[in-house]
Amino acid sequence: MNVTKRGNVYQYQFEIAKINGKRQRISKSGFKTRKEAVEAGVKAEAEYINTGHSFTPEIMSYSDYLDFWLENYCHVNLKYHTIQAYENIIKNHVKPGIGFYRLNQITISTLQEFVNGIYVNKGFSKNFMKNILKVIKGSFNYALDKEMIKNNPALRVKLPKYDIPPEDPAHIFTDNEIEKILNRFKKNHCMYYAIMTAYFTGLRVSEVFALTWNDIDFEKKTLTVNKNIIKKNQLGTTKQRHLSGNSTTVWYFGTCKTESSYRTIPIGDTLVEALKKYKQEQEQDRKDYGDLYMKHYRKITENYYNKKPEIKIVNAYSEIDVALDEVPLVFVKRNGVFEGTDTCKYPFKVIHYELGINCRFHDFRDTHATKLIEGGADIKAVSQRLGHSNIKTTYEIYVRVTNKMQNALASDFEELVKVK
Repeated sequence: MNVTKRGNVYQYQFEIAKINGKRQRISKSGFKTRKEAVEAGVKAEAEYINTGHSFTPEIMSYSDYLDFWLENYCHVNLKYHTIQAYENIIKNHVKPGIGFYRLNQITISTLQEFVNGIYVNKGFSKNFMKNILKVIKGSFNYALDKEMIKNNPALRVKLPKYDIPPEDPAHIFTDNEIEKILNRFKKNHCMYYAIMTAYFTGLRVSEVFALTWNDIDFEKKTLTVNKNIIKKNQLGTTKQRHLSGNSTTVWYFGTCKTESSYRTIPIGDTLVEALKKYKQEQEQDRKDYGDLYMKHYRKITENYYNKKPEIKIVNAYSEIDVALDEVPLVFVKRNGVFEGTDTCKYPFKVIHYELGINCRFHDFRDTHATKLIEGGADIKAVSQRLGHSNIKTTYEIYVRVTNKMQNALASDFEELVKVK
């Protein structure tokens, strides 16, 4: 920036971006003193440089920066439940621990001490600690990309060593347990057939409850996964809003977890016949409930954050005419009411406390994968069936070593060496 005297007044001038290759300048005259011109010029140049930015890196707190990162990166690029998880970690752990530091003041030592303190004082699982570190590293990566900091202090931060091996949360069902669970829910048609579908296909819970009848081809004996189900509040945001006396749950169709999650898989005769029977029962329920049967419709709305179109599921009794495309959801109650993944809440209390089986819905997926591998299925085919992006994921997460597999290895070795 230059300050010059023109007659009895002073003028500031500074260069800005070229247009059509020609140099451009901003200038202003009329200042009585050089000091006034310098102060005004510095302020004007700073405003020009920071146009479009709502931050000042030199004085911005890490807490304020995290809000900026959530708004400008996470809400635009990440999935709804990931945003929720990040916001909880930031609110409950990161901001209270290191949010008061300035963004450009935080060092590797600061972050390592914070992570160590969380580990020692809270005793969180290794997976949860990984998520905390993922949030920190991701936020600083974005700051580096935006040239708000000169280097990423989080890159060399490491998790403390876990001496005790993490407990495997997966429960691999025995045939007897599957039989007990299905027998217990024979009268709860929605849950009964949802469990069968998960067990016989390995679908994720959000994929199971997103299924519509046109996703199932009874003739070709295939099932197509092309969406999942997402629960949001009335605003469609991660910000909670309580409406007294009213449900704030709204269901949306969301995109699949990864590109490889979009898939069409073959299904066996047992599941095909079961779903045929279920469809007939559902059609009879529609007739029995008549005008009081709940129907569901597809409504295109705008995502609150990234302004992209998304599909909201709205409902109305059959007696009401709705000028929207009906969505033939598979897993609904006898009266047509759709509760999405919330359908599992009470049944799993029954499974835990009445049947004495400590498990999650996701364990049907784990069991499906393990039994396939145990039975000698090709790992690549299993990976594709589960919708994994690569075989490594299948190996690391879903292949459980069972007694049967261990015994088979011992027998195979004896066959190979044949010691007499």
